[in-house]
Amino acid sequence: MTRIRPLLFSAIAAAAVLTARPVFAGPPLLCFPFEIGAAKSLPMGTDNWKATDQKYNVNHLVDDTLALLTPETPVLVRMETLRRATIYAATRPAIATALLTALQARASVADANAALAVFDFGYLVETYREGQYMFNTPIAAIDRIDGYQLVLKAQAMQRDDTMGRAAKLIVDGKPRETK
Repeated sequence: MTRIRPLLFSAIAAAAVLTARPVFAGPPLLCFPFEIGAAKSLPMGTDNWKATDQKYNVNHLVDDTLALLTPETPVLVRMETLRRATIYAATRPAIATALLTALQARASVADANAALAVFDFGYLVETYREGQYMFNTPIAAIDRIDGYQLVLKAQAMQRDDTMGRAAKLIVDGKPRETK
C-alpha cells in the first residue's frame, strides 16, 4: 500500500505536466514572431520581439507593406509582415491610419485576390487592437471593425488552414470575461 501512493502521485503529476497548456505572456499576434525562414518581409532588429531596424525609413511603411503582400505571399508571411508593420506604425499615428485605410480599400475590391485582401485587413485590425498599449495615439477606427469576423470570412472564401490558425490566435489573445 505504501508503494502505491508514490506511484499514484507520480502518475498524477506526470499527467498534469503532460496535459497542461503552456502559458505565454503578451499578445500572441505581436509578441511571438512567426518563423518565415528566408521569406521577404519588413526588416526588424534582433534584440527582442519589438526591436525595429533603426535604418528602416518608416515613411515607406505603407508602400513597402503593400508591396510585400502579393497574391503569392503565404499567409504566415503575411501575418509576420503585418506584425512587423504594427510595431513600426505604433509610434506614427498618421502612418498607422494610412496603412489601415490602404488595406481596407484593397479589401473592398472584389477580385481574384479578395480573400487575401480581406484577411490582411482583418488581421491588421486585430493586431492593432492587441497592440493598442504601444500606440502613441489610439486608432479609433478599429473600434468599429471586427477583424476576427473578417479573418473568418477570408478563411471561408479561400479554405486556408493558416487563416484558421490566425483566427485561433486572435481568440487566444482576447481577454477572458469574468463572471
